[in-house]
Amino acid sequence: MRLLISLLLALALSACATPEARLRSGLIDMGLPEAQSTCMADRMAHKLSVTQLRRISALGSLRNQPLDKLSQEEFLHKIRALRDGEILAVTLKAAAGCAFGFR
Repeated sequence: MRLLISLLLALALSACATPEARLRSGLIDMGLPEAQSTCMADRMAHKLSVTQLRRISALGSLRNQPLDKLSQEEFLHKIRALRDGEILAVTLKAAAGCAFGFR
């Protein structure tokens, strides 16, 4: 019974996660470092629709090797594969801003 309650509580908490938190988790799951994922999610969450954010965060589930870090080229290849120019532009701007400390 405790296990069932724990599972239900975890499910309820995950449903409350903000789009930004889901995006951050998706970026981390794809292999981006946590600090970079946090920075990028903060910049991207307010510029993309919920649907676009879900599409990006879902890419994390495509990772084959969960312990390896994703190269920038592999990450951008996955983003380009979404075929959404707005997602690509916002992602590139967020990645550059986080890498170089721009606001």
